[in-house]
Amino acid sequence: QVQLVESGGGLVQAGGSLRLSCAASGRTFEDITAAWFRQAPGKRREFVAVINASGGRTYYADSVKGRFTISRDNVKNTVYLQMNTLKPEDTAVYYCATGVWVRVVAGSPTSWGQGTQVTVSS
Repeated sequence: QVQLVESGGGLVQAGGSLRLSCAASGRTFEDITAAWFRQAPGKRREFVAVINASGGRTYYADSVKGRFTISRDNVKNTVYLQMNTLKPEDTAVYYCATGVWVRVVAGSPTSWGQGTQVTVSS
């Protein structure tokens, strides 16, 4: 099992940027897929972006494509989410997750972080 701790959330104005970080520990990070999900108030948790173990393959939800970038540093055991051109509808708790690619994309990762709040004001 891997432990995940997110950081970097906060309050930002529409059009601004934030970078989220997720630090992993507890097992070998470099051989597992990592992803970001989010959950807005009153809504179901939704997939945001995923990156494979090597960092060579990524996939994004249509709602963030072109604005968000997922990346990872396997030396630092950390995965990042760079969020640009933020919109009020991006307001949510953002969760880091890891697991097998096909299960992660299907919304069933193995491990979850505790989440970090992102609030975008209009």
